[in-house]
Parts: sequence; C-alpha cells; structure tokens
Amino acid sequence: MFFSILAPFIAACLVPFLFRYKRTIHTGWLVLPIPILLFLYFLLQIPNISGGNNIHLIINWIPSIGMNLSFYLDGLSLLFTLLITGIGTLVVLYSIYYLNKKEKLHNFYVFLMIFMGAMLGVVLSDNVFVLYLFWEFTSLSSFLLIGYWYHRERSRYGAFKSMIITVFGGLSMLGGLILLTIMTDTTSIREMIESKESVINSPYFTGTLLLILLGAFTKSAQFPFHIWLPDAMEAPTPVSAFLHSATMVKAGIYLSARLFLLFGGSDLFFILVTGFGLLTLCWGSYMAVRQTDLKAILAYSTISQLGMIMAMIGFGTEVAIFAAIFHIFNHATFKGSLFMIAGIVDHESGTRDIRKLGGLMTLMPISATLALFGTFSMAGVPLPFLNGFLSKEMFFKTATQISPTAPLVDQLFIIIPVLAVLGSIFTFVYSMYFFFQTFMGKSKETLEIKPHEAPIGMLVSPIVLVTFIVVIGLLPNLINEPILAPATAAVFGTVPEEHIAFWHGEINTPLLMSLAVVVLGTLLYLTRKKWSHVYRLLPGVLSANKAYDAVYEGHLRLSRKTTNMYMTGSLRHYVLYILLFLVASGGITLVVTDGFAFSTSDVAPISWPEIMVGIVMAIAAIATVFMQNRIAAILVLGVVGYGLSLLFVFFRAPDLALTQLIVETVTVALFLLCFYHLPKLDTKKQSTGTKTVNILISASVGILVTLVAIASHSSKRFETIAHYFIDESHHLGGGDNVVNVILVDMRGLDTMFEITVLGLAALGIYAMIRLRKEEEID
Repeated sequence: MFFSILAPFIAACLVPFLFRYKRTIHTGWLVLPIPILLFLYFLLQIPNISGGNNIHLIINWIPSIGMNLSFYLDGLSLLFTLLITGIGTLVVLYSIYYLNKKEKLHNFYVFLMIFMGAMLGVVLSDNVFVLYLFWEFTSLSSFLLIGYWYHRERSRYGAFKSMIITVFGGLSMLGGLILLTIMTDTTSIREMIESKESVINSPYFTGTLLLILLGAFTKSAQFPFHIWLPDAMEAPTPVSAFLHSATMVKAGIYLSARLFLLFGGSDLFFILVTGFGLLTLCWGSYMAVRQTDLKAILAYSTISQLGMIMAMIGFGTEVAIFAAIFHIFNHATFKGSLFMIAGIVDHESGTRDIRKLGGLMTLMPISATLALFGTFSMAGVPLPFLNGFLSKEMFFKTATQISPTAPLVDQLFIIIPVLAVLGSIFTFVYSMYFFFQTFMGKSKETLEIKPHEAPIGMLVSPIVLVTFIVVIGLLPNLINEPILAPATAAVFGTVPEEHIAFWHGEINTPLLMSLAVVVLGTLLYLTRKKWSHVYRLLPGVLSANKAYDAVYEGHLRLSRKTTNMYMTGSLRHYVLYILLFLVASGGITLVVTDGFAFSTSDVAPISWPEIMVGIVMAIAAIATVFMQNRIAAILVLGVVGYGLSLLFVFFRAPDLALTQLIVETVTVALFLLCFYHLPKLDTKKQSTGTKTVNILISASVGILVTLVAIASHSSKRFETIAHYFIDESHHLGGGDNVVNVILVDMRGLDTMFEITVLGLAALGIYAMIRLRKEEEID
C-alpha cells in the first residue's frame, strides 16, 4: 500500500528523463501504466474490504512527535482511491489526444503524478500530520496544474487564488488537528474516533470543529470560499476533469466524512455542515445559469453538487451518509464526462462560449449523445438508466427524514426540503441550458474552426464514464455491497441495509419532489430570458470575487508601502533595523521574565592566563573599530576568535577549541579573499548624530549580550537539558561524544539546514564571481 502512494512520486521523478529520451511518442503513453496498475491494485482489494478486512500499515518516521507514516485502507478510502486512480487513468488517456506534443508535457505529467500521489496520501493517511502534509501537497500541485499555461495572466491569477484560499484553509485545519492531538493524546484518526467522548466534552470542541471545517469548506469550494473554483477553470480541460470531478474538491468532502464519527451528532456540526451545504447548493446552481462559458457552467455546477453532498453529510442519518457516498461516485461519472465533452467542444470548434455555439448535434453526434446522458443524469431527470436520479431522489428522501434534536435545529428542519428542491430546480435549469444551447438549435455564429467530431481516442474516456452512468442507473446494487456499503460503514460506523431502486412501488414524497423539479425547472429554462434580469438584483454589484480582489490588492499596497519604507538600499539601515529589533525584543524579554539576575554559584575559577587572554580579546575588539584598512581589521578581529579558542582550551573543552580554530581560520581566509577585491574603506568623517547613534546601538547590543549571558547562567527557570543529552547520547545516538551526538543526531535537521544554507551561500558567491568574470571579458 505504501508503494501505491510512492509510485506516482517516483513516476514524477522519471518523467523528465523519459520525455527527453522518448520524444517520438506522446509522454502520456509512458505515464498511463502508472494509474492503470494502481487502479487494478485497489480493485483487487474490494473483496478484502467488503469482507471487513481493512488494511493497516505503519512505518516509523518521527515517532518522537507521533508523526509516523500510518496508512489505513477501509471502505471510504477504497472508494476514493478507486476514483482517484480510475478517473486518473481516463484523464491521462484523454490528455494524450487533448494536449499537443509541442506542449511542455513533462511539466504537465510531473505535476499530475505529484497531485495523484498527494490525493492518495490524503485518503489513506491515518496520521493527522501526515494527512496535512499530503493535503498541502494537493494545494501545491493543483497550483502548478492550474497555472500550467503560465503565459496566460488568467491562469496565473486562478492558480494563485486557489492556493491562497486552500492553503489558508489548510493552515486552519492544521490548528484544529493539533487541538485534536492535545485532546486525545494521539495522532491516529482511528484512535481519535475511539476517544470521541473526550473530544465532545472538551472546552476546545467548538474551536476545533470550526478550524477543521474551515479547511474542509475551502478545499471543497463551499460558500463563500467557492470563488477559487471558477477561476481554476483556466487549467487545461484534463486537469479540470480530474481535480474538479473526483479528486481535489472531494478532499474536503472526504475529511468531513472521515471525521463524522468524531463530530457527527452534535448540533453545531449539523447546523454548519447542513447550512453551508444547502447554501452552496442553492447559490452554485443559481449562479451556473448566469455563465456563458461551458467550463464556467460546469464549475458552478460542481460547487452546487459539492454543496448537496456536504448537506447530506450534515444530515447525519445512515441513509443520508449512504446517499452522500452514492452521489460522490455518481458525480465523478457524470461531471468527469461533461468536463471532457466541454474540452472536446472547445478543441474541435475553437470556443467554449455558449453564446456562439448551437446545432452541434448534427456535427458532433457522439459527443452530443454523451453530453445528453451526462447532463440529464446531473439534472436528476427521473429515467431508469441515469444514476444521478437515484442519488438525487435519496437526497430528497433524507431531507424529509431528519430528526431535530434542538429548537434551532427544529427551525432549520422546516426549510431544508424547500432549499433542497430550490437548489435542484436550478440544477435542472443549468443542465438543460448546457445541453440544449450547445448541441440543439442552430449555430449562432460562424466559428473560426468548423466543428467536427473528435477522434476516437479523445472519446474513449467520456464513453467509459457515460457507460458507468447507464450501468449504475440500471443496476445500482452492482456497487452497493462491494463499494457503497463498506464506505458508508467506515463513515457511519454500521453497515447499511439500503436497497437502491428506481421505483419503490408507490408515489412518495421524494418522487413528487423530483417531478416538481422537472416541471418547475422546465418552466424556468423556457422563460430564462424573461427572468434573467434578476441577476442585476442578486448578486447585483455584490461579488465575493470583488471582496477577494479588494483584500488582496489592499494587502499588496500595504506590503509595498511597508517594504519601501525600510528597503532603502543602505546596508547600514538594514543592520540598524536588525539590531534595534534585537535589543528591543531581548530587553522586553529580560524585563518580563525577570532576567536581571546575577549569580556567582557554580562558576569555574578564573586564573591570570584567562584574564590576560580576555584583556587581549577586548583590546583587539576595540581596535577593530579604529582600523582604516579592511585587511588589518580582519586580522585583528581574528585575534578575538583565536583568543576564544584558547579560553575553550583553558576550560577543558578541546573539541570546541578545535571547532573554533577551524571556523576562525576558514572565516579569516575567506574574508581576506573576498575583502581583497572590495574597494578601500570610506574614510569620510561621519556626522555627530550618526556617530552617536552608532555608539548607542553598539553599546546597547553589547550590554544586552552581556546581560543574556549572565541571565542564562543565573536564571534557572526550568531544569537544564544538559543532563538529558549526557544520559541519552549513547542510547539514542550511539556515541559517547555528547557534542557530536547533539549536532548529528539530536539536532540533525538543524545541522543539515545549516549546511544547506552554507551551500546556497557558496553557490551565490560562485555565481557572483562568475558573473563578474564574464563582465570583465565582455
């Protein structure tokens, strides 16, 4: 299972080399085996999972903070892995015919494989911190995919917008996950669920729930965070079909479902998830009818469908959870196919503007037929061969069967069926709008490219998805026991006994609601031009996008003014700001912590050799200030460093003395090499004010460092960690040299990053020297 997550990342590393080696064929053919093999692997796990044999794998990583690579495959994660790898396979196949070989295909498939691996990591992680790591990987890789055509301003805007909103939500979610680990004393999601009572009764419950739902809502484009999704449509259509039908936008749905056993049942969870879900459903479907771009229509339709799924999770009943799981599957089939059809229309006609399209049924009959099944399934038209109707009717059923538990919930319960029908009516309208305005009637304009049917390779993927629409519509229980029931059990805790059927032998309320949607939706579609002016009133001039742009531009202006204030180009100013901050923060800390303590206990005796070395170091340090030559100043300053090495020797720290000698020697040598090429020191006399400021700053820093050094010895606010290092160095690091063990093991990451910084600095210096030599040659 671990390799299934690792495989896409390995493929991402290999793609650039394969791209260079095999330029004669489309890179997608080389990538295609990865999702196929992964899909087959997870497909083979269906018998185990449906039989109750969940798979758990744990690999120790950073056990000291409870951050281990812990992965868990159950019904819910299996459903998502099948969608990720199955839709991923079809998307890669589709992209082979959609993207031209002249594109930077290696970039595209690298980003796509990273995203696939990240999504698999999200749905399989049992450790909350590992889940967060993969969560942010999805934000980063989706940013790269959305901005794939980076030469377009709108692509860069959409990519940046999606990353800002989703990363903001991810950081909020991290705060909630940290609170969960504090409340439950574990980083395992399964163990957290077992500690539900301690979470429910914790004073942090409300804050934790809000932070985690903020992460879920931003990722799944719930109102008012939905604004990033339409702008993400600037990505290539294969990306849209993958990210916005089965993967990224479903991550928030997955998180809400995964933590349902932890938070579900509380009134706050019901109010927030149901309320925002229904609001998103209604607003997304309402705004979809207003759009003129095919992918924009589908973007807002995705928002509305995600709102419906989120609302069903909020309902909290077993039937509602089952319906949500069922619609997650159905939505992936019809929305993935529709995105691909939109891409085909754009690819074969040269436009996605619905105002220019029409009459494509005769020119693109196969694409039109596929779109017919996809849109009618999305609309929930009551036909026995459409899977969308089955889950939509279950949505209506669950909306009328909620059992209120509190007065406020009781009031919300009254309007839930109304909002469900209202959102579904506009869903029907935008579905009919998408299909009939594109494929029926007559062409509204003469297009630059004469529309024609797409090549069969591009049609294979939507054909497969539409086949699922029909097969699941006719035989819904085909996936009930092996996929839907285990997934529902993973979310709700019990195995549902739900039989899916098109006709239940009676005319019930859900069926009447579906018929009402069809009748009223048809009337609204036929009269769309007469009532479309309502958009001038709602939203009118109000726009969440304008609010986002205003906040974003405001932050840019503020940061620009702030930066211009201190970025003066003067090195003296920069050092001055740093030292002022150091003195202010350090002084305040000393005052607050009562750090002005002076203790002579447990102090090593000082003899005349140490005193003499100290005096020499002080004289050298003072002399450096009066030097008129850089080389002389460096040599005199070296006396201070070598004097410190002597002090280490006197105080029986030979390893530190050797380290100081090496560092000092290398530093002096490097300074001599660098400063030799610099111009002579500016010996102009400084003004009295400048000298006064320099003296005050220097004296303040010196006094602060002295006080900190004294306080670090005199103030014992907590037990020293030195004994821990001495006792554990051999056990944890396998060495008896405590200093070496600290540097290599205890603070290994710190040492590694220090080496990295030095390496980067060396590269920077090398680049500067090389650039200067090239300029001299020119």
